[in-house]
Amino acid sequence: MLELIRERCPYLFSAFPVFVSADHLTRMGDLIQAIESVIALPAYREQVLATAPAIARHDPGGARGAFFGYDFHVADDSFGLIEINTNAGGAMLNAVLARAQRACCPPMDSLLPAPTLASTLEANIVAMFRREWSLSGRQQPLRTIAIVDEAPAQQYLYPEFLLFQQLFERHGLQAVIADPTELSLRDNRLWHGDLAIDLVYNRLTDFYLTSSSCDTLREAYLSNATVLTPHPQAHALYADKRNLALLSNADSLQALGVAPNIQAILLAGIPRTEIVTAENAERLWSERRTRFFKPFAGFGSRAAYRGDKLTKRVWQDILAGEYVAQALVLPGERVISADASAQALKFDLRDYVYDGEVQWVAARLYQGQTTNFRTPDGGFAPVYEWPMAL
Repeated sequence: MLELIRERCPYLFSAFPVFVSADHLTRMGDLIQAIESVIALPAYREQVLATAPAIARHDPGGARGAFFGYDFHVADDSFGLIEINTNAGGAMLNAVLARAQRACCPPMDSLLPAPTLASTLEANIVAMFRREWSLSGRQQPLRTIAIVDEAPAQQYLYPEFLLFQQLFERHGLQAVIADPTELSLRDNRLWHGDLAIDLVYNRLTDFYLTSSSCDTLREAYLSNATVLTPHPQAHALYADKRNLALLSNADSLQALGVAPNIQAILLAGIPRTEIVTAENAERLWSERRTRFFKPFAGFGSRAAYRGDKLTKRVWQDILAGEYVAQALVLPGERVISADASAQALKFDLRDYVYDGEVQWVAARLYQGQTTNFRTPDGGFAPVYEWPMAL
C-alpha cells in the first residue's frame, strides 16, 4: 500500500495540520442541518426532481446515500459552502491519517484526535453501509459489497478502494473492487463472477448511469436487484450545482416555505449562485472577477474556472454549456514556513456527512485554482479545533 501511494499519488497527504475555530466548525454543522431540512421538504424534492433525468425519480428504496461531502472555504473574514458531492472520496484515507498523527510538543497533545477516534470512524463507516442495507428493507444480513468505478485500478484513489476492501473484510463482509462491465444480472440478482452482490458502493462519476458500460448496473438499480449507494436521486437532490442557485436565493426559499431562521443560515453560508443564461451573460461577464464558474454536473473541479482567469474562448464554452456562476469566496491559507518569504498553501474543508450527521472533517491543502493533489506539501491534512481561527 505504501509503495502504491508513493508511486501513484505522492502528494496525497500533507504534513501540515490546519487549525479551524470552534465557531467555524459549529457554523458548518448548522449550515449542513439547514440544507438537510430544506432537501427533506416535498416542495423542494418535487421542484428539483422535475428537471432531473428520469433515473433520479426512481425510488432508491430507502437508502440515504453514503459519504456526502460538504466542501467549504473558511478564513478569518470569509465563509462559504462551495459545493456538495455525493461520492466524496478520502474518508478511509483520513482514518489512516488520524492513526499516523503524533504530538510534536506538549501543547499539541490536547488537539490530536484520541487514539480510538480512527477506529470509531471506521466502525461508523461499516455501520453506515449496514444501515443503507437495512433501510432498503432487506431482512437478511449484509454479506457482500462491490466497490465500483470505471477501471478502478487506474483511478487516482485506488489505494483507498483497497483500504475499504480491507475494512469490509475485517468486519466479516466479502468485498470486491470492480469495473461496472464486470457485473452481470441474472435471477434478479447482481453478480460479480460467481459472487452475488448485495450492495454496490458507487464511486462512479457517471452519476446517472448513462454510459453503456453501466447498462447492467442501471438495470439492477431500476429493478431493485441490488442496493446502490450513493444513488442517482441523491446526486440530483444534493450535488447538482443548480441546487445552490435555489438554496442561495431568498425568493426561492420563501416560495418553498422555508422557515425564516433557516433562510438566514442558508443565505449567510451559501455564496450567491446563479444559472448562466443568455439573459444574464453580459452582466456575469462584467462581474466575472468576483465569480467562480462551474458546470451543473461537474466533479473534482473539472471544467471549473475562476472568473479572473477567464479568456473569451473559455467564456464561449461556458455560454454553450450548462454552468452556474457562484460568488467568489476565497479559500483559507496555511503558512508552512517561518521564513521571510514564507510559502502559503490554500485549503478547503470537507465535512463527510451521512444522514445529516457529520462523520469527519478534513482539510485539503493545494496551490492553483482548485484542489488537485498535485502540490508538494499538499494533500489531505488533519483539522485541529482551535478556540479562534489562525
